[in-house]
Formats: sequence, C-alpha cells, structure tokens
Amino acid sequence: MLNSALLSSQSFLFDELLNNWSCYGINKDDGYSYESMNHDWTNNSVGRVRLLTQCRQLYTFSHACQIKNMPEWQVKLTPLFDFITSHYFIDERWIFSLHDDLSIKDTQSDAYALAFVLLSFSHYYRVTKDDRALIFMKKTHLFLLDNMRALSGGFYESYPVDTSQIRRQNPHMHLLEGYVAAFNTTNDDDYKEAIQSLLSLALERFYHKETKTLREFFSADWSIDPQTGNQVEPGHHFEWVWLLYQANKIIPNSDYTDLAQQLWLTATRHGLANNGGIYNQIDGDTKHPLDKEKRIWPITEYLKAVTVMPIGKEEKIDRLEKCINFAQQHYFLTNGRWNEYLNEDNTPKNYPLPGTSSYHIFLGLTEVIAWAKANNGFLGSF
Repeated sequence: MLNSALLSSQSFLFDELLNNWSCYGINKDDGYSYESMNHDWTNNSVGRVRLLTQCRQLYTFSHACQIKNMPEWQVKLTPLFDFITSHYFIDERWIFSLHDDLSIKDTQSDAYALAFVLLSFSHYYRVTKDDRALIFMKKTHLFLLDNMRALSGGFYESYPVDTSQIRRQNPHMHLLEGYVAAFNTTNDDDYKEAIQSLLSLALERFYHKETKTLREFFSADWSIDPQTGNQVEPGHHFEWVWLLYQANKIIPNSDYTDLAQQLWLTATRHGLANNGGIYNQIDGDTKHPLDKEKRIWPITEYLKAVTVMPIGKEEKIDRLEKCINFAQQHYFLTNGRWNEYLNEDNTPKNYPLPGTSSYHIFLGLTEVIAWAKANNGFLGSF
C-alpha cells in the first residue's frame, strides 16, 4: 500500500509539479522563478519577487538533480543562481525583494531568507561545483555574525536591526537547516559551531518545559511575547523533529533527540485533526486549536518527522500511508497543482500556487521515498 502510494506521489512530484514549474514557473529570458502561479500555470503577479522564493526554487531543483538525472532542469540552475547573485546581493549584503519589473523593492536583509541562501547554495554547489556558491555562503555567514547577531543569543529578524521587534524561532530553525546543509557540503567547522549555537538556543529558549511546546514569538530578551506567545504551530514541531535528527548526525547529543521526541509527542497528541490533516495553530497553554485550517506544509513536515522518529516499522508505515493517502485525496491535484489551504472540514480554499511551497512538498515526499527504499523494498524510477 505504501509503495503504491509513493509511486503515484513520485510521479505527481517529478513528472507533473517540477516539470510544470520548470516549464512555466521559470522566466525564460531572465532565469528567475515567478513568485506565484495560477492553477492554469500562468504567472500570478503579486507585486514582489522575493529572494526567499528564488532560493527555495534553486534548492528544490538542485536537490532534485541529485536524485534524478534531468539535464533540462540542470541547465536552469546556473541562470537562476546568477539571477540571485546579480539582483539581490547589493553592497555586500542580501536584499529582501524586487518589484515585478525587477527593480529593487525592499532592501532589508532578512534572516529567514539568508537561511535559504545557505541551503540552496549548498545544494547548487553539490550539482555544479561552482566555487562562487561557497564564497557567497561564507559571506552570508559572516554577515549574520557581524551584523545580525544578538547579545541575548540568536539573530535579529532583519538588518538594519530593530532591537524592539518581536523575535521568532522560525528563522533560527531554518538557519539550522541551512547550516546543516552547509556543513554537510563543506565540512567547515565554522558552520558546525553555528549548528551547536542554534541547538543550544532551541533547548534553552524555544522549548517551553512546563507545557512541552515549542514557542514561536518572543520579546527581545527571549521572554515569551505577552500578546502572541501562546500561539504554537504543530508543523514547526514536526519540522524541528526532523532537523534535530539531521543535526544529531553532526553533533551527537541525546539532549536534542530527547527534545525531538517530546516535540513529536506534543504535536501528535494535539496537532492532528480527528478528520485528518494538521491544524495550523494550537494554544501552547491549553493545547486547544486556535486555527483549524490546514495549510499544506505542516503535513509534509509530519512526513519527514515520521521517517526519523524511533518508532516501530509497522507504526511508521501506517502513519505514512494514512498521511500520503490524505494528501493525495485533499491536497494533490492533477497536472502538478495542489491545494495550498484546506478549511476545517477539509474542503479546499481557492488559492494560487506559492513559489515557496514546492520546497516543502519536494522534501516531504523525497524523505519518505528515501526511507521506503532503505526500509520497505520500494523500487522507484530513480
């Protein structure tokens, strides 16, 4: 059952979603990715073209080329990399976004986006061996340390720095992801040190021991934000589970795998809806749902978490089967399209295709495929 579901999901991902984004979502003249697509695979202009979106697309296609030999995708990588470095790296730092006409829109340097510079350039280098990627990764790392590091730990949201802004765990989670990829690509101890720092921050600041939840929003001193600090996202619990196990391969420490297991317990007990899918948000104190809609990315993060959790094989297969069947029934559409949001009753909301979401879909499905190949006799097409 699982292997059959994976075959159809693999076809949806590689033959439909990525092929269509490659054909219609990448500007043929300038090589950049559109920010959003309509369901007929036409460009949905939203008034900005973010660095984040470009990096997520560069990551996705770079990683896909490592899994499957696709020359028609590989030829798009360097033009996309060149677009990113020529349009967003200005005065020795990364800017946030461009207008639709590709003129500069927002000149802030965003920590969340910088995380995806590290991730995407790491995977781009693995495919192309383009040394420029390593140089930009090091510049990005040094910029974070020199300009965005906070005395209280972690990094500020953006540069120029506003010390009064609400601080979030989310950019730090993705910085951990970026640094894990950077270390795995380069074996550079600078990136290993960054991984250790972010792991310590997660345990000391983001994890709320009394409620066994991962908190999202904080004041400057890392106290829980009084207005929004109760808002908890089960999808981020699952995302951290997977990341903690990836980081543990680099810096083994049972404290962090213990944290992963506690986050798993909280999210599976309180974040899974009775009618399937994963709530967008729950209350960290009461554990009751705050937002019963179900965006697509939390369920892909759940898939990743299942593959690394130390649970029995039969339970893994059962969870993966149910999750993929739910995704195929409610999220995945014909011709590589998807429903970005579901209502509480699992009916789809009318919403275009964000250029940032294929990253989640790709990684969630490919992690399950890799697990099934290693543990369940899955014979895919790769």
